[in-house]
Amino acid sequence: MNNEMNATYIFLDGYVEMSKYKYAYFFLMFSAYILIICSNLTIVYLIWANKNLHEPMYVFIAALLVNCVFYSSTTYPKLLIDLLSEKQRITYEACLLQFYFFYFVGPAEFFLLAVMSYDRYVSICKPLLYPTIMTNTTVTVFLVFSWFVPACHASIPLIMLSSTKVKLCSFNIRGIFCNNAVYTLQCVMPRSLAIFGVFAILDIVILPILFILFSYTKILIISYRSSKEVRRKAAETCLPHLLVLFGLTLLSVYDICIVRMESDFSKTARLIMTLQIVLYHPLFNPFIYGFKMKEIYKHLKRLFWQAKVVLSKNQQ
Repeated sequence: MNNEMNATYIFLDGYVEMSKYKYAYFFLMFSAYILIICSNLTIVYLIWANKNLHEPMYVFIAALLVNCVFYSSTTYPKLLIDLLSEKQRITYEACLLQFYFFYFVGPAEFFLLAVMSYDRYVSICKPLLYPTIMTNTTVTVFLVFSWFVPACHASIPLIMLSSTKVKLCSFNIRGIFCNNAVYTLQCVMPRSLAIFGVFAILDIVILPILFILFSYTKILIISYRSSKEVRRKAAETCLPHLLVLFGLTLLSVYDICIVRMESDFSKTARLIMTLQIVLYHPLFNPFIYGFKMKEIYKHLKRLFWQAKVVLSKNQQ
């Protein structure tokens, strides 16, 4: 009881007509979360279960989809609890923890897409060197790097925001989870935190995007000069990555702008924009890789066919 009285609570004020649409919200978010977990982990299982998919490109895809599950798990469990609660609130410490994991797992996707672009560059532009460069050790180092760097980056604002010197003048977040809206709670944002925010956007978002675009530009140039088979391979394997990058970049822009321009939007508009951050992208990835990657799609069709056969036998 004493702990609850001493806790600092942050109220999540981004929901619209909770009393009227509470159960509709819950059904929508619960269905989306189950679909995200099942669709992403189905592709991961196919990659793990089929030895012909044990290649760097598919390992990176599996890592990306696991990252999507982690990304969703930073927000959905708390969202579902809030939807069935009388008050949508969270302790300041738990809010900072959610903020940390959201900005650790989210930017990790840019790094994973960057190493995937490098993998495609080596595969298409330097095919004879591919087995030598993309070894198991290289893949492991790339995966560790893709999660380690964002984890370190996210820890710096977490430490700054956890400081006893930071005073809160507001206890309401105009959102449904703790993203960069936590900055609006402070009386005055520390200058060091503002400077680091600009540096972080440059370091963990813009630089990986530039590297990805550079890699695919090189692939495009070399593919254009090569045979039709090389161009086909480049299109089949690179297009899904570019679609995912496009979607992720749009959602990152949403996440940055939604706080900067929150006064320009109605509460309903902000809720719709926020839902796009947590709904579309985690659902988008598995469908892109499941239907656009030829080898994965082949195994996916086989899995569905086997499931259909089992169901028909059980009905008989």
